[in-house]
Amino acid sequence: MEIVIIGAGVIGLATAWRAAAGGAAVTLVDPEPAGGASSVAAGMLTPVSELTYGEEPLLRLGLASRDRYGAFVAELEEQTGLETGYRADGIIEVAFGPDDLAYLDDLRRFQESLGIPVETLSGRECRRAEPMLAPGVRGGLLAPEDGSIDPRRLTPALLAAGERLGVRLVLRRAAGIVIEHDAATGVRLDDGTVLRADRVLLAAGPWSDGLDGLPPGTVPPVRPVKGQVIRLRGRTPFLRRSTRGLVKGSSVYLVPRADGEVVLGATQEELGFDTRVTAGGLWELLRDARELLPGITELEFAEVSAGLRPGSPDNAPVMGPTALPGLFVGTGHFRNGVLLTPVSADILSAMLLDRPVPEVAGPFAPDRFSPEVTA
Repeated sequence: MEIVIIGAGVIGLATAWRAAAGGAAVTLVDPEPAGGASSVAAGMLTPVSELTYGEEPLLRLGLASRDRYGAFVAELEEQTGLETGYRADGIIEVAFGPDDLAYLDDLRRFQESLGIPVETLSGRECRRAEPMLAPGVRGGLLAPEDGSIDPRRLTPALLAAGERLGVRLVLRRAAGIVIEHDAATGVRLDDGTVLRADRVLLAAGPWSDGLDGLPPGTVPPVRPVKGQVIRLRGRTPFLRRSTRGLVKGSSVYLVPRADGEVVLGATQEELGFDTRVTAGGLWELLRDARELLPGITELEFAEVSAGLRPGSPDNAPVMGPTALPGLFVGTGHFRNGVLLTPVSADILSAMLLDRPVPEVAGPFAPDRFSPEVTA
């Protein structure tokens, strides 16, 4: 089977690897592989810490993906010899004020009602777990099974794994979908070249619904959601594990790397395709981080960047066949693209290869936005 995947972010790369392992001839189309949100993301693996009321199907998807990560990374690192920075040492979420602590307490009760293990920490226990936390931290939660990975190491490993299995990489922009006899039969590149395919997967993030040739309504609308990130660096490790904090209702997270880097993020801005780094966005991140961890101001300022997360109408992934035969979509992962990489690759490659699809995929089909379904 000939498969063309548009988009070489973490979802496209991982799906290409899995589809090639399943025997398909796979071509990836992207002018800048791993250059979008994947290169900006901090890499928190937090289905519990990111939990929102009413998102139980997304929680189940996130838990399924998190639980796949150990084996996923082990296979990837063994095949390529490249490290991914994977850690499964838990995530701590702390509250700075009384209202923040009340929110965490509500979140704890909700998690426990769903059978999710979480540990309640006093302020003193939080500081014992993370000595750099401020004395004003009131308390927190520990999600012991969550973790993190370094997307800037994960994507090169996925590229290498795909290349090892014969995945072809085309460094061009996809301009449109080729349709013949009412079915998708290939991709037209920006230089006019046509790549023929039995099946096409759109995994181009917030650009997934803007290709020429798509019949109206074929792909659900996907909007860009901007996130700004700061990278700091210390000579010695600043944090023991990834830490999220609530400061007067604002959320901030810090993800440490083994080499002393600390990734600080991330804003959430509905500003279209704007990737400018702004003084206001960075100030908010540093302000809240300093409240929680005063010593952060002593770290070296290494890098700032902004990326565009793909948000669907309900902020949940869109994965599966579209109304146009031969055309599949895998986008809309919003804040959870890195977390959902293993399970999304399993789901999308199974769909492309006509193999059994994991049950957790059910709520995320593209047709959930069609008028017939929403009526």
